[in-house]
Amino acid sequence: MNFHTPTLSDKNRVESIFRQVQTDCCEYCFGNIYMWSAIYKNKILIDNGIFVSADFTEAPVFCYPVGAGDKKPMISKLIEYAKSRGLTLEFFGLTEKDKNELEDLFPDKFEIREDRDSFDYLYKTEDLVNLSGRKYHSKKNHTSYFEKNFDWKYEPITRENIDRCFLLNEHWESLNREKNPEEIGGENRAIKTALENYFDLDYEGGMLKIQGEAVAFTFGERLNDSTFCTHVEKAYGNIRGAYQMINREFARQLSDRYEFINREEDTGSEGLRRAKLSYHPYRLIIKYSAVYKG
Repeated sequence: MNFHTPTLSDKNRVESIFRQVQTDCCEYCFGNIYMWSAIYKNKILIDNGIFVSADFTEAPVFCYPVGAGDKKPMISKLIEYAKSRGLTLEFFGLTEKDKNELEDLFPDKFEIREDRDSFDYLYKTEDLVNLSGRKYHSKKNHTSYFEKNFDWKYEPITRENIDRCFLLNEHWESLNREKNPEEIGGENRAIKTALENYFDLDYEGGMLKIQGEAVAFTFGERLNDSTFCTHVEKAYGNIRGAYQMINREFARQLSDRYEFINREEDTGSEGLRRAKLSYHPYRLIIKYSAVYKG
């Protein structure tokens, strides 16, 4: 099984498989896999129309295979691949549908567990734009404060202004790195990789400026016909309303094309979980992990 580090030349072939399956999960965005490949040592494989990605940071952990073909031969190969290396096959990112499929293909062969830290947060785009009702009262307070107190402008990320994102990313890291040097340093490198290949990866994003200076940016990519996946959102935490404004204005930019926005998982971070729940997701995309028990 010839796993390899993803390259830009893989993009069209991988995305053609993703378009066939129309998954809701953030794991199945090529740009997401690519930007984190150096940090998590991501590798990919395509065999008979089935796509597999894996985290090779330590013992490999595999994202559940996707594709229009028969998955049973691929999963059998992965079982043997792991066994030949003295390892136990482990999958992540299974949806309810995937879980049921795996149980049908390999009855009583996998221990399957719900993985709350990997649940994706799915929002209605119109909710993020309108912030209507009492449940969004605090968000509206922040955006109203920002609009009243700053000379601001929102604009899409282009070739002419993307350099502002590089600068903001570096400055943001310098201000926050001491909180968690390894995690924030890795994130900085992943975002830099994404920005360096932004247009080749067909990302879409936006930037918020105050008096001409960038104070926030965000970007992501198409996930399926109705859903956009946001990978990155950065803003200066000491500017009240900056995060709420970049979120709202980017959702407005997407609103005529995407019914939903997937804002990915919270990775078990309590602060991130509170922040994502405070936007009242339309639903949580439940995901599972599975370990082969033979």
